Amino acid sequence: MFVDLGAERLLAAERGTEKIAVEVKSFTRPSDMKDLEEAVGQFVLYARLLKRYYPEHKLYLAVTERIRQTVFEEEAGQTLIEDGIICLVSFNPTEEVIVKRIQ
Repeated sequence: MFVDLGAERLLAAERGTEKIAVEVKSFTRPSDMKDLEEAVGQFVLYARLLKRYYPEHKLYLAVTERIRQTVFEEEAGQTLIEDGIICLVSFNPTEEVIVKRIQ
């Protein structure tokens, strides 16, 4: 599946019978909060579009493990995860492996 919704990188994959789409965000601005605001807005928009056109896919936001630890372990990030606003995947960019998956 090819989906281009304007994300930095949007990937689609299947794992067993589960179909996922992953939006990769880099958080490169001086303010992590501004990056978070933009990422959440895009995530919500893309999730709604996926639900309409590809309802079998679940969307994940992918960030580096460092960003997960610094942004998503703080109150704002935890609230987004706990309230089910976003699903998160963290990865190690050097080793190119998924470190943690939070639904």
